[in-house]
Formats: sequence, structure tokens, C-alpha cells
Amino acid sequence: MDSDDSQIPTETESSENELPTDTNHSTAEVATSTDTSEQSSQSIEEMLLEFDEQDGLIRDRSLLDPNYVVEEDRIVGRDKQLQEVTKMLRVALGNNRPPNLFLYGPSGTGKSLIMKAVCKNIHKICESRDIKFGTVEVNCQDLDTLNIAVYELAEQSANEAGVDVEVPKHGVATKEKWDELYRIVNENFDSVVFVLDELDMLVGRRDKQDPAFSRLLYQLSRAGANDDLTAYISVVAISNDTKMMESVGSRALSSFTPEDVHFDDYDARQLQAILRRRQDAFHEGVVDSGVIPLAAAVAAQTHGDARKAIDLMRVAGELAEREGDDGIREEHVRQAQDKVEKNRVLEVVRGISTQKKICLYATAAVAAQTADGAARSTTGYRVYQYLTDAIDVDQYYQETYVNKMKELTTYSLLDFERRSHGPSSGMFLEFQFGEQPETILETLREDSRIDMISNHEVESVVKAQIQNET
Repeated sequence: MDSDDSQIPTETESSENELPTDTNHSTAEVATSTDTSEQSSQSIEEMLLEFDEQDGLIRDRSLLDPNYVVEEDRIVGRDKQLQEVTKMLRVALGNNRPPNLFLYGPSGTGKSLIMKAVCKNIHKICESRDIKFGTVEVNCQDLDTLNIAVYELAEQSANEAGVDVEVPKHGVATKEKWDELYRIVNENFDSVVFVLDELDMLVGRRDKQDPAFSRLLYQLSRAGANDDLTAYISVVAISNDTKMMESVGSRALSSFTPEDVHFDDYDARQLQAILRRRQDAFHEGVVDSGVIPLAAAVAAQTHGDARKAIDLMRVAGELAEREGDDGIREEHVRQAQDKVEKNRVLEVVRGISTQKKICLYATAAVAAQTADGAARSTTGYRVYQYLTDAIDVDQYYQETYVNKMKELTTYSLLDFERRSHGPSSGMFLEFQFGEQPETILETLREDSRIDMISNHEVESVVKAQIQNET
């Protein structure tokens, strides 16, 4: 609509009943449009209250939180591990020192859940016996150095005891933080279990002979013997890496000496049982019969991860609610699968460098075109060379490309095996993705530099390189 400022009446020129002249719309049409706009607009408060008044499909959202400590009768498929951990930690009930433990197995197989459930029950019984028992849980994934890890332990110990940490986080030596941790434990507990989740991620400085997690285990294991701690402590190391203990230094290994508890993948039957134990998170009758078997089957295909199965149910329920549906159906699970996978990949790739993104994109592009979904490192590197040339960025040597891909395996996006297809092919690494390669490619293309490259051209390069494999 053309306008001319000189033709628009000023506030003093127009009466309160007049409307500006509009050659394209009648006065009645303008009034109707204004009335409709006013009728359809809602305040934020009104929208929130309208949603709050809806019945919804989800009754108890806490049951759809994979980290929520559920009642014992909801723990499924882990009877053996539950008994082992309980028997070994129960000595704390007599105010004795429990043994150190090493819980290992794939992600989402119940390691943290079992520890939380057992320690919660021990705490309740110890409280009735006037024993000051504490559980100090630390996730090591985001801890960069031993110094930071020790302060985190002190802070979580203080939180458990309801006291304050009396040393600053920065500007003091690691020894002062160790001393503060010992002080907090000695003054507030008779017995403490330190639960170090994803411990293998605490690598620390590369110039150190032993990784930070090895030095942490050594210090904690030796603290009681050195009289730094008067309270009994037990250290529980949790890792997805079954070979983590091979990286622990000999000194730490001789003092840590844990009891091993292995957690294997859940199968589809066990995952169904887990989800059925949490079905009362939803209102009665809103979950279609095929929903739980489908969610369990999807999770079973990706390493038997119970967290993923529970998350699928939560997202499916939320999608159904937002769409105003009266029930949760299989299509909601399929939509949830796409969303959960993409969100997880997004979370990882947003934090990695452009070079790692290009390495990952090249390898996923190869895996997307192979029959078994695997990508040879040799083929992936040639596609990587094409990509770096296309967007004019520095190009790594093949050894560096392989090392970057190995680093990415710590995010549980992919795994690798060393292979050889005969004397003529030589040795190479074969990468296998835990998620759909297409999901990774779609997510990475949200980076503007990668999106500059034609998807069709990349596919052509990949097909040509796969044909050249020997």
C-alpha cells in the first residue's frame, strides 16, 4: 500500500471517530480487521493459564527423567548388579569402610541409577542408626584438570553436609583444596562414598605422565592410609570405557584395587519392562499399545540405552500434548526419535571446532553411502581433503585427521575398529556411527561454512572414493 505522510491526519487534525483514509480498504474492513486482531491476541499470562487448565497427557514428569531415582520395584533387568553393589556397600551400615568399586559398561545401562538407589537406602538406614553417611557424586565430563576436580569434590561434600567451602575456587594450590576436602569430610561424616561418574573424561594436562583420573584415584585411595581422613571413604569409579583401568597408573592401581561390576546392554524386552514400570507417568489410557514396544525397539537398536528409551517417551508425550492430541501414538515416537537424535548431535557439534566438524562431516558422508553404515579412515580422509579445498581452510595430514576422529569417539557419536582387507589394502580404521549418519550431516550443515558446499557434489565425491577402495 502506497502512503504519503502529508495525507495522514495528525493527532490534533483527526477527530476521535475518524480513521485515516485508505484507498484500498473500506472503513468497515479496517474496523473488522482491528476487531479480529484484538479478539485473537492473548497475553502471556492468559496463554499460560489456558495451557495450565488443559488436562494434558503427562501425569508425573519426574518419572520421565532418566536421572530420577526411582523406587526399587521400578529397577528392571539389573538384579545381579543391584545385588553385587548392595552386598559390597552394606558394610557402611555397621560404620565400616566399603570397598572401592569400578562400574563399567555402555551409556544408559543403569550404572548411575543403581549407585543412587543403593546409596539412598544406605543413607536412610544409617540416619536411623545415628551414623553420618554421605554420598558425594561428581560428573567428570566437564572437569578439565585435577585442580578443578578436587574443588568440585570439596564443593559437593560441603553441599551434602550443609556447610560452606572455606577456600576459593581459583588462586590457591591444589594441596589447599585437598586439605579443605579432608576437613569437610572429617568434620561432617563417619563414612562417605565418592561416586565419580564418567571418570575417564577427566584427562587433565597432556604433559603429565598419568591422566588426571589416575592421580585423583591415587590421592583418594591413599588419603585414609596417610591419616588425612579419619572418616571411612569408598571410591566408586563409573565409566563407559571398559578399558579405562588399563590407563590407570601402577601406583594408583595398587591402592585403588576396586571390585568390578559389569553392566551390559539392555535388550528390547528389558527396555519394554523399564518403560512399562514408568507408564504411570502418563494418565491412564493415553498411551497406545504399540508405543512402548516401538520406543524400546528404537533404543535397543542404538546400544540398548535406557536413557534414550525414557527420553523418547517423554518427548513423544510432549509432542502429542503440543499438538492437542488425546493420546500418544507411534507417529509421535517416530517424531520424537528424529528430535532426540538431532538434539543430542546438536549438543555435541556446537561445541567442537570447525576442523573437527569437517572431519566428522567427511566421515559421516562416507558412512551414509555404504551398505553397512561404516566409513574407512582412508576414504574419509580423501573426502575431508575435498571439503577443506572447497571451503579454503587449512588441511590436516591424514594422521591428524585420524586423531581428531578418535577424539570424537569420546562423545559416543561413533566408535572405531582397526581393520585390514588383505595385504594390498594395508591397515586402516573403520568408523561406525551410533546415530544415523544422515542426522549428523543435517546437523553439521547448520554451520554456514559447511553449508556452502553442494550436498550433491559431496555425494558424488563420496561415491567415487568408495568405488576406488581397494
